[in-house]
Amino acid sequence: MKAVAVSKFKDIPVVMDLPKPAVRPGTVLVKVAAAGMNPFDWKMIDGIMDNGKTPHQFPLIMGVDGAGTVEEVGEGVTRFKKGDKVYGQFIHMPIGEGSYAEYAIVPEKSGLTLAPASLSAAEAAAVPTSGMTAQQMIDKLDLQEGDTLLINGATGGVGSFATQIAAAQGIVVIATVGDEAGAARMKKLGATVTINYKEAPLAEQVKAKFPGGLDGLIDMVSDGAGFTANLDLLKPGAVALTTVFVADEEALKSRNIRGGNFETQGSAASLDTLSLMIDRGALTIPVESKITLDEAPAAVALSRQGRAKGKTVIILQ
Repeated sequence: MKAVAVSKFKDIPVVMDLPKPAVRPGTVLVKVAAAGMNPFDWKMIDGIMDNGKTPHQFPLIMGVDGAGTVEEVGEGVTRFKKGDKVYGQFIHMPIGEGSYAEYAIVPEKSGLTLAPASLSAAEAAAVPTSGMTAQQMIDKLDLQEGDTLLINGATGGVGSFATQIAAAQGIVVIATVGDEAGAARMKKLGATVTINYKEAPLAEQVKAKFPGGLDGLIDMVSDGAGFTANLDLLKPGAVALTTVFVADEEALKSRNIRGGNFETQGSAASLDTLSLMIDRGALTIPVESKITLDEAPAAVALSRQGRAKGKTVIILQ
C-alpha cells in the first residue's frame, strides 16, 4: 500500500510502498478514504512523543485524523463490523500506524466512532482533532451569552470550529484574519468582529474596539511573549487558553486570569457529541483544500512554515 512515512525522527516525509497491515485482536482494519492534516502530525515525526515511554515504529506512517470504511474486524471487536463508515483519531501505540495511508489499523477502544451520515469522507476527516479541540476549549472557557471571546488564529481548522460553537452559544466572537476573504469567511461562520492583524498591531485594534477588556482568549499562534502580552486585553477573572504550550502560570496569576496550556482529550464520546451537532446542521466543516497522497509531503512542509491556510484533507479514494 502507499503511505506517507519517515524512516527516522526529523526525516523529510516521503511516499513509500509498505505492506498492508494485518488486523490484530481488538483492532479494526480501515480502508482509508481521507486523512485530515494537523500541525501535530509533523510534530509527531519530530519526536514530540518520544519520551522514552511511548513506543514508536519505523517506517513511521504519519497522520492522526482519518475517515474510511471498516474492511476487517479483529478478534474480540464488538463496536464495529465490516462495512461501517467510521471517522476519528487513529493515533495509538505504537506510534507510526497513522492515517496517511491506504489502510490503517485502529484499536476499537481508541477515538474512533461511526461517521456522521451527513458528511462526505473528506469532511469527516477534517473534524476529529480540530473539532474536539474547539469543543473542549469552549467548554473549558465556560463563557456566558453576551461574553466576548478573542480567537487568535481563527481562520485555521480549530478556529473555524471554535467560532461556530461559541457563536451558537451567543458568545461575541472576535476573530483574527489576514485578508478580506478570511474576514468574509469568519463572518459567515458566526464571528461578530474580525480584526486584520496585518493592518495594525492586534492589541492596539482590540483595545480600541473593546476598551473595557474581554472575557476570554483562545490563542493558537502566539509565542510565550505574545500570549503574555495578549493577557492585557482581558478583564480580571477572564479565561485564556493556548494550544502552543507557552503559558506562564505566574503571568496568569498576577492578572487574576484562569486557564493556561490546553491539551485535547480525544475520545469516541466527544466525537459522538460533534456528530450530533453536525447531523443537525449546526456546524460547517472548514475544508479549504483537498490533495492527493503524493502531494502530502509538500503540504507538510507548508504547514511547518506556517503557510497552510484552513483545513487540508488528503483524499485516498
